[in-house]
Amino acid sequence: MPLFSQLIRHPWTMAALGGAIGSVGRVMISSLVARWTGDQFPFGTIVVNVTGALLMGILAGYGQSEPGKLIFSEPARTFLMIGVLGGYTTFSSFSLQTFLLLEQGNLLGAFLNVLLSVLLCVAGIWAGFMLIRTLQ
Repeated sequence: MPLFSQLIRHPWTMAALGGAIGSVGRVMISSLVARWTGDQFPFGTIVVNVTGALLMGILAGYGQSEPGKLIFSEPARTFLMIGVLGGYTTFSSFSLQTFLLLEQGNLLGAFLNVLLSVLLCVAGIWAGFMLIRTLQ
């Protein structure tokens, strides 16, 4: 098997390539949202995490016992679900932004960030699953 063919089938390569794409998407979306809403509250991170959760729900909804197993090969699942969506969503950014809101004494902002992020991301996963189940 040629080296390139072996390389693109390796999980680390697929995760790295997908992660690069997802990370660029995260910066683009976060920047667009911040230009629209300002940077006083991390709406860009919330939008990225919720859209990432929705996409994860859509991809995972195609599986029965394993997320996405019905339509994606293992390398494709690694590329999309771990790489692209792992690079796209921003839990570490969310955590830092929540900490900074707390450190600034903005307890309401920190609480709202946690509440919106968790509830909307779980709702995004649910919406993705429901969309796929409705279409199937």
